Amino acid sequence: MESIALSGLDIAIILVIIIITLILGFGNFRKSNSSEHFMIANRSIPAWAAGLAVMGTYTSSISYIATPGKAFDANWHPLIFALCILPVAWFVGKYIIKYYWKMNLISVYEFLEQKLGKWARGYAGVAFILYSIGRIAVITYLAGLLLSAFLPVSIDYLMLGIGIITLVYTLMGGMHAVIWTDVFQSIIMIVGILYCVVFLTYTIFGGQHPEMVKALTASKFSLGGLKLSLSSRTVWVMIIYGITENVRNLMADQNYVQKYASVGSVKEAKKSIWTAMLIYIPLTALFLYLGTTLFAFYSNGGLPPSIYKGDQVFPYFIAHELPIGLKGLVISAILAAAMSTISSALNSSATVSFIDFFRRYFKPNISERYNMVFLRSATVFWGIWGTGLSVLMIHAKSALDVWWEISGIFGGAILGLFIIAFLRPYLKTWVGILGIIINILAISWATFARHLPLNWAWMDCSLDPII
Repeated sequence: MESIALSGLDIAIILVIIIITLILGFGNFRKSNSSEHFMIANRSIPAWAAGLAVMGTYTSSISYIATPGKAFDANWHPLIFALCILPVAWFVGKYIIKYYWKMNLISVYEFLEQKLGKWARGYAGVAFILYSIGRIAVITYLAGLLLSAFLPVSIDYLMLGIGIITLVYTLMGGMHAVIWTDVFQSIIMIVGILYCVVFLTYTIFGGQHPEMVKALTASKFSLGGLKLSLSSRTVWVMIIYGITENVRNLMADQNYVQKYASVGSVKEAKKSIWTAMLIYIPLTALFLYLGTTLFAFYSNGGLPPSIYKGDQVFPYFIAHELPIGLKGLVISAILAAAMSTISSALNSSATVSFIDFFRRYFKPNISERYNMVFLRSATVFWGIWGTGLSVLMIHAKSALDVWWEISGIFGGAILGLFIIAFLRPYLKTWVGILGIIINILAISWATFARHLPLNWAWMDCSLDPII
């Protein structure tokens, strides 16, 4: 896609947002002078700030670009995923948080060792880190895809720049920087999406492009079919995925648990989750509405042949339709959403590396100085890997589908382990390990056994990829 030059005002807005983000990171450097401060901010974060940080991790550039892209290509079925958060948030708030708080957890995977054994904690820690690297890769790619519409620079270099900026402020400020930059970035993100919704609504219904009827006739507002089938993106498939994935997020994902572990009490932790969810659900609806109005806007043509997938439509719209100044604001909002989630993934991956592996098996009693050396080194290491792997996303058809598949591959067995741990049955080590192996094999089959040659057709998986 040919790049569109940004005005001086747009560039100034983007630079100001980036500079403020870096200032927030460096400004919290002195506060992150111990491993506990670096990982959970010494449990000093207010509930509303932790809630905005959790919401920011839920959204990211996946929501800002890929969710409108999915609505453009298909329909509103991602809204079911968001609505499934309501019963999950109630369940986690009522039954799960108090257990974690009593155990004074920093890494949520410590819980698995106490309930099931070292093998469970080790597997979950490795799977989470791989999951986080995949998340960093997807989000960095989407942010790079956006910038490539405006800058005559290779998307590879753009992704590298995004990765370096995020790594720097996360490295300096630890969880303090993650939370407070998340708060700032979430505000920018919300302002940006609200403006886009108002602008498109005015344009579509103002008489220039009265084409929303085409979106209706194309079933763009559909939530999916009601057929009792697991082989297509039906309502039932999305409910299954929405419940399981949201339970995994709030109960077994270090990205989220570490944020609501950074507040001062169980009550504050519950409040932070509800703050996040009650903002995230209407935001998801706005993202989907944005994709549908983009479909109506371009229903009579206007997209060049180079725009061949939904993920590219919103960046193209920003480049060619938004006025000077507001273009820079929306670009800043998407970059802020991306950096928010990347910084969280970096910090939580470093925390898991430290708590669940380095301190647990190698150096349990070293000085605080060397603890900080390891945490910062791990942050750099995982940042390099995640940014490097983002290059592989360039040829993906749908970033949202890729992300859902990554979540299933690396998250499925983790959720199963947590469910077993809470049910507390007697479980021999070899039985647990065998269960993990079977789970990995099943997920691998469901992910990769697609459109096989005729002589292997009996192994072909017809389930929807996100199941």
